[in-house]
Amino acid sequence: MTTPPLPPGEGALGEAVIPRPDSTFPALRAALARVAPTRLPELIAERATVFTMATRSSSYQPIALYQLKWATVIEIERFPALARRLRAAEHAARSLDRDDAAWRTAMDEIRAITAAARARLTRE
Repeated sequence: MTTPPLPPGEGALGEAVIPRPDSTFPALRAALARVAPTRLPELIAERATVFTMATRSSSYQPIALYQLKWATVIEIERFPALARRLRAAEHAARSLDRDDAAWRTAMDEIRAITAAARARLTRE
C-alpha cells in the first residue's frame, strides 16, 4: 500500500502540541479541549445526534465515522502550522467565487490536509 503524498509544506509538521489521543469519546474530548476548545460544544452536540442515528439504524457506522471525523480534526490541530493552513484554505473557499481558480486551489488544499491527517491515523 502506498502512502498518499504529504500536502505542500506538511513535510515539516514540527512537534505535536499534544500526543495523539485514543479514539474513545473521553480521550477525544480531552484532546479537543487542549487543541481547539471552542469546538467542544460541536463535538458534544454531534455526539447526541450520532448516537440517535446509530440507535435508529442499529448500526455502529455513525459512531465510527464520528470518531474518525474528530480524530482527524484533532490530528490536524495537534500541529499549529498545519491547522493555520487549513483555516486559511477554508476561509478562502468560503470567500472566493467558485469560478475563481484560487477557490479550486483552496479546496484542493483542504482535501489534501484532511486526507493526509486521516492517512496518518490509519497507518500509525
